[in-house]
Amino acid sequence: MPPQPPSAASRDEPVIRDRGDACPGALRLHAADDGYLARVRVPGGLLTVPQAAALGLAADRFGDGHLELTSRGNVQLRGLADGCGAGLAELLGGAGLLPAPSHERVRNIVATPLGGSLVVDWVRELDRLLCASTRAAALSGRFLFALDDGRRDAAALDPDVTVLSVGSGGSGAAGRAEPRAGRAAGSGRVLGDAGVPASGGRALVRLGAAVDAVEVGVADAPRAALLAAEYFLDSADAAGSRAWRVAELGIGDEQGLDAREFALRLRARGIVARYVPEVAWPYAEPPRPWGEYGAGLCVLPPLGRLSSAQWRVLAEAAGGADGELRLTPWRSVILPRAAAGAAGRVEAAGLAVRPGSPWLSVTACTGRPGCAKSLADVRADARAVVAGSAGGLPVHWSGCARRCGHPRGTAWVDLVATLDGYELDGGPVPHADLAAALTAARTTPTTTEAATEAAVKK
Repeated sequence: MPPQPPSAASRDEPVIRDRGDACPGALRLHAADDGYLARVRVPGGLLTVPQAAALGLAADRFGDGHLELTSRGNVQLRGLADGCGAGLAELLGGAGLLPAPSHERVRNIVATPLGGSLVVDWVRELDRLLCASTRAAALSGRFLFALDDGRRDAAALDPDVTVLSVGSGGSGAAGRAEPRAGRAAGSGRVLGDAGVPASGGRALVRLGAAVDAVEVGVADAPRAALLAAEYFLDSADAAGSRAWRVAELGIGDEQGLDAREFALRLRARGIVARYVPEVAWPYAEPPRPWGEYGAGLCVLPPLGRLSSAQWRVLAEAAGGADGELRLTPWRSVILPRAAAGAAGRVEAAGLAVRPGSPWLSVTACTGRPGCAKSLADVRADARAVVAGSAGGLPVHWSGCARRCGHPRGTAWVDLVATLDGYELDGGPVPHADLAAALTAARTTPTTTEAATEAAVKK
């Protein structure tokens, strides 16, 4: 697997930062080469049709007429004009997309996109608690919560705090917190709870990438997740580190976070909590387009970028004013209650809805001309070879060594632009040979140990 960025790496001592977090938001815009950029947090990827309409309007009124899906299930608007901030905030606020302006950058919640009422309730309650917590406003815009209904798709995304449903039987020792009966992981054909626990159901709360966890009741899980974030902030303050992510602070040492201490903190706040020394956290495939059969529709926009016209087609296909869209961390969109005949209209708009699309698991950073650091127009280059470079492994096109937006939780093919062309998994490859080289790399498991962690800068 290609190297993880410093924020995801294990550390023997906390990171000491000398600057604040500059992560963009909907109110704090980022100046890019193609204009200003706004990143609109969408907790759990849950959007109503009116909210989707507001985002499309914002893209047309203030931006370049496109919307980008991020690797955390959020939406980016690019090409924004100078001085548009107040109008953008008014439009988004009127749609309910800015419920707490002081907290708008910390509402980073990914969730199982095919989950039912369990995950939806968790998302809404955690978001409410975050927005009501004065302490939570101090979180970095990079701090990530993952709420997983047992499929283990969201849990594999390098979150800082993971909540995983384990049903009513508890977690026990390693390997016993297994997915419950239901659809096969990654098949995406059935939407709903993967064995929603009845009253008395349990959930695991994990800090960073720890092997241990704390078990709590399902009803207490959102509050426990917030308290985990506050525990992180307390520990970061005590270490004087200004850390942005749990991995930067450490796990289980005297300066880092400890699940045993976390369990004690929960009990002190009235939450019944049990320390679990070891839990298996296997990787699960994300949902993929499954065509017109089964419940709902999974839509894959090429490279996670849509025109406002394509976005409106999605909103119309979502099932009327009461419909919803679920943005996934894999830059796809789930329409749980897709309207009849929606697949054909969506496909005609240039979006993938069927298995076998060449765009499956192909991602890219912004690249030129939007990013000053990029050495190539990676999106154009990806389009030029996508039809002839299919394979099983994900591939990420990066305009520079920072590898922004790269996949998490799985092996992936690492294609990085250089002054001379591209490097594929650490080795140079002629531009003319990209398609063949990508096909070979995507069908061969790789560890890409040659690319050093130091090359990945966030």
